[in-house]
Amino acid sequence: MKKHDLFIIVAAVFIIALSFLLIKGKNGATLTVKENNKTVYVGSIYKDKNIKLQNNTLIIKDGFVYMKSANCKNNICVHTGKIHKKGESIICLPNKVIAQIE
Repeated sequence: MKKHDLFIIVAAVFIIALSFLLIKGKNGATLTVKENNKTVYVGSIYKDKNIKLQNNTLIIKDGFVYMKSANCKNNICVHTGKIHKKGESIICLPNKVIAQIE
């Protein structure tokens, strides 16, 4: 075996390992939605879905989560914008809704 062959093998193993980690990380982002302190939804942020709650509508699209509408007075949760990283959350205090990426 030549040095050139060894380099190709090491590079291939590195690329495979990196691809595995990226795929695992993408599938690992989970959204948990609670309403009135009860879990109403748990699922991947990479599966598009509309979640209709009592007073809010939450959208999961293309790996992002955002509050589309809420019937609360100031709509802070709607203005929070899109979230996509682990640890980020959208909270609607008047309607007791928490959407958090874990």
